[in-house]
Amino acid sequence: MRLRTTGAAVCAVLSAAVLAGCNRGSDAAGGRIGIDLPRTDTDFWNSYQQYLEKDLGHGGPAALPLSDSQNDIAKVVADVQALTDQGARAIVMAPQDTGAIAAELRRLGEKKIPVVSVDTRPDEGPVYMVVRADNRAYGEKSCAYLGRKLGGRGRVAELQGDLSSVNGRDRSQAFAACMKKRFPKITVHELATDWKGEVASAKLQSLLAQHRDIDGIYLQAGGAFLQPTLALLEQHKRLRPAGTEGHITIVSNDGIPDELAAIRAGKIDATLSQPADLYAKYALYYARAGLAGKTFAPGPTDHGSTIVRIRNGLEDRLPAPLVTRANVDDKKLWANQLEKTP
Repeated sequence: MRLRTTGAAVCAVLSAAVLAGCNRGSDAAGGRIGIDLPRTDTDFWNSYQQYLEKDLGHGGPAALPLSDSQNDIAKVVADVQALTDQGARAIVMAPQDTGAIAAELRRLGEKKIPVVSVDTRPDEGPVYMVVRADNRAYGEKSCAYLGRKLGGRGRVAELQGDLSSVNGRDRSQAFAACMKKRFPKITVHELATDWKGEVASAKLQSLLAQHRDIDGIYLQAGGAFLQPTLALLEQHKRLRPAGTEGHITIVSNDGIPDELAAIRAGKIDATLSQPADLYAKYALYYARAGLAGKTFAPGPTDHGSTIVRIRNGLEDRLPAPLVTRANVDDKKLWANQLEKTP
């Protein structure tokens, strides 16, 4: 895939939250940025990488070659240490195990190296800024959509992410709390998957064998779970178009092109669009700001988000809209800004 150049410049001014002005020239003056990708085996993270490379290739900040930690926390630590050894003075990472990264964050803090954590909020250890969507809202919006579509009754399979990750915990806890409070007559089967598609498929197959009356499915990560889920439902002759008898209502999280295509085809019903483009854009923005010694404070931004204080730093909570058949063709969705090359 290649990206259309439809976005605004990376250096966006954060009106209410910025305590210092934006100066592109001075942002990069403090050194180079080291970037570790969390994985390259899902469409979402591949899209994030493409946006990073686009921004870096069009006048973005000076950066070392990207590393890929392959969903391995030990490799995250090794990659980051290699990047700092090569001269990185700011780090962008996305640790999937948010508890095990604390010691490395403390090491970077002692070296005065600002860290931008993308998508995940580390449990401990100093961070300059977390760039992340509101993952509790993912669980709550997914619950509300399924509950309404099912009329408050039925049986739902929830393909959870890794519960050692703050994202997996936030989505799961929020979904469970919402279901218990708003839709107590819906039975939820929680299936932990560690963000692995093959685990999700195996557990869903076992559940379908026990319960033929599954009415809905919540996919906490469409990039990992969408294709295995659709293939399994097709195999069991349970993949029926939306609006027809026997259709299983499916809501997903990520907002990748394949999810939008599945909504258009009536295979799934909705997704929460996790902003891969904004993750890349503001990860680089905050990394440059950290190099320049800029400071931020809690408050609204001019890009529709809110900076909030967390116990180990600050978090810019980006918007993640619900996508259904009604707005699936909205050109503002990042997945609609992608086009495949021959």
